[in-house]
Amino acid sequence: MKRLLIPFLLLLLIACQETPFPKPTGYFRIDLPKKEYSTVDSIPFPFQFELTQYANVNLDRTKEDSRFLNVDFPSYGARVHMSYLKIDSNLPTLLDDARTLVYKHLEKAQDISETSIRKENKRVYGVFYTLDGNTASGSQFYLTDSTNHFVRGALYFNVVPNFDSIAPVQTFIEQDIQHLIETINWK
Repeated sequence: MKRLLIPFLLLLLIACQETPFPKPTGYFRIDLPKKEYSTVDSIPFPFQFELTQYANVNLDRTKEDSRFLNVDFPSYGARVHMSYLKIDSNLPTLLDDARTLVYKHLEKAQDISETSIRKENKRVYGVFYTLDGNTASGSQFYLTDSTNHFVRGALYFNVVPNFDSIAPVQTFIEQDIQHLIETINWK
């Protein structure tokens, strides 16, 4: 009986030892503010839109021409790079270029979904792209009236892409981009 009791107690002691497991990666909690919008119409472009109070518009003075603007979200290290082009019988080329720029991310993207935009009463048409995965840009879009105006935008974060950590903020900012799209008006 003693011969069985000692090995049994030894096995019991070994089995009760705690096996160390690595702690999962944690991320800081991000407090997201309430959304309040106001109209942005002081830009030198033939369109206006509504933008939230925690974002601001900057003309991209680093470019040699004046068709670029940025919508900055400084608290989140995010920026929507936007460009405006006048349509001059080049709409098929502009549409093709916009799609090509989105699908350059295909190598890193787990999924790319397209949502059609069609606002007949405002003459706003386009596509909103959502890119899932560790891509440089998680959201892109283009808008046009199909005769005169073409606007393209892409959301970028000033961090190394890590979809799990930026997903809540990306979703939050995507709501602001959707509101921008909903409220855009051609001048």
